[in-house]
Amino acid sequence: MSDIEEFDGLEKILESNLKGKDYEHVRQLLYGRPVVNLSIPQSAKGLSFELKAYGIPCPEEQLRSPKIVRVGLFQHQIPLPATSKIQNMKEAMFKMAKEVIHTAAQMDVNVFCFQEAWNMPFAFCTREKYPWCEYAESAQYGPTTKFLQELAKQHNIVLISPILERDETHCDTIWNAAVVIDNHGQYLGRHRKNHIPRVGDFNESTYYFEGNTGHPVFETEFGKIAINICFGRHHPLNWLAFGINGAEIVFNPSATVGSLSEPLWGIEARNAAIANGYFTCAINRVGTEVFENEFTSGNGKPAHRDFGHFYGSSYLAAPDGSRTPGLSRTKNGLLVAEIDLNMCRQVRDHWGYQMTQRLDLYSKFLPTVLESDFKPQIVKKQ
Repeated sequence: MSDIEEFDGLEKILESNLKGKDYEHVRQLLYGRPVVNLSIPQSAKGLSFELKAYGIPCPEEQLRSPKIVRVGLFQHQIPLPATSKIQNMKEAMFKMAKEVIHTAAQMDVNVFCFQEAWNMPFAFCTREKYPWCEYAESAQYGPTTKFLQELAKQHNIVLISPILERDETHCDTIWNAAVVIDNHGQYLGRHRKNHIPRVGDFNESTYYFEGNTGHPVFETEFGKIAINICFGRHHPLNWLAFGINGAEIVFNPSATVGSLSEPLWGIEARNAAIANGYFTCAINRVGTEVFENEFTSGNGKPAHRDFGHFYGSSYLAAPDGSRTPGLSRTKNGLLVAEIDLNMCRQVRDHWGYQMTQRLDLYSKFLPTVLESDFKPQIVKKQ
């Protein structure tokens, strides 16, 4: 949707300019222990999107059998211009989703996650209520959930569907939410975004406020999963709470642009995986979405009609600090990763972060911060 030229990704730059041991040294520092390439069947080639597949090696144990899970992360640009009719956009989105979920099934994916607000333009920069509020729908009974329930049941896949939710029971309130559908096509529940940005063009509080669902972990046949939606990745306590509740995989469906957050992108989800002893999945949308009316960013610069470039680069990080290469910055793509959930306990045993995290210490400190008479503990020279 834009004429801006963007480079494909960090990995291609490294591979093109570094060779032999130099490349391996840099790769190890940036990505941790090497991953392995998974085979891609001939039937899953020649697609309209990029497909990459990796395995995260994990030592076998003597008493516990491996808990192998394959996850699928899908990043995409909107298939039609942002100004298209809503019904046309949804039909194009559903067509694309059907193709990619079919491919994920061919790759034996067990848990699949879309990007934030996957079935609509990310229009929250405009501050316009219509037509964008018309994309909101019921988490449990809306057309997107009904459509995906059939695919989940057909392909035996758990689907995570981040949408704009309309809560018709509570005065038509709108939320940024992620719906979880189990592999039998049943609605398992939804989680609402905990942290709402008020930075740059991210004017999301015009449409919805902070979520009220806490930090739920959804127990599926393929592991305990949680969803830390977009801006929540900047908040370490948000990641921590999902871990305390028992998450083994935390998905971070996002929509973020290069001018704002790209230097942080490869760090935050990986740090969360290390600190909390679980797998993290960072998914970002792709492309530049252009809107009908100009809007400003509150920074004194001229009005514009696009958010900037959504840089994709989706990846998976493991609790031992290793991570997959990212998907392209410019193309639609499906990342498949095979993991062993036994690694969560192995890394916790090795590093002891959970044993040494001192929740008792911080549980006493944090309530004092909320008091009106709080004073920071600063020691000064007498």
